[in-house]
Amino acid sequence: MIDKNKVKELVTEWLDGKEYFLVDASVDEQNKITVEIDHKDGVWIEDCCELSKFIEEHFDRDIEDFELEVGSAGIGQPFKVLQQYINSIGYDVELLTIEGKKMEGCLKSADENNFVVTVEEKQKLEGKKRPQMVEVDKTFGYTDVKWVKNIIDFK
Repeated sequence: MIDKNKVKELVTEWLDGKEYFLVDASVDEQNKITVEIDHKDGVWIEDCCELSKFIEEHFDRDIEDFELEVGSAGIGQPFKVLQQYINSIGYDVELLTIEGKKMEGCLKSADENNFVVTVEEKQKLEGKKRPQMVEVDKTFGYTDVKWVKNIIDFK
């Protein structure tokens, strides 16, 4: 079976000096290699082909047959790595907490430990008879959520 760590090393080597980043790499029981890369401005098919050829050059199909799929992290798919959070700062995201609560808001910041989403919620304000919608920053640890993904808006 092809070693997943070897695949990651090859991808890291190819990525060196490029603005792309690795989202995920996996190898299943049938030697299907799947590599997902991303870029803040999107992924070009030519670059996926180039990375695919680079990986293929480092494995010998006569020794071990494999299937290889190189692509971009799917649009609208949950984030898998910190760089996806960083690239989405300032954009609307949807998240599902581990308690099962869905929220939408603007991703305000992200670092190694947590991320902040600005959401609108009703609050009773002093001097007002009825609750008002106000913007509130909510901080989450990455283990506090099941998933976070960009909201795709075609307007």
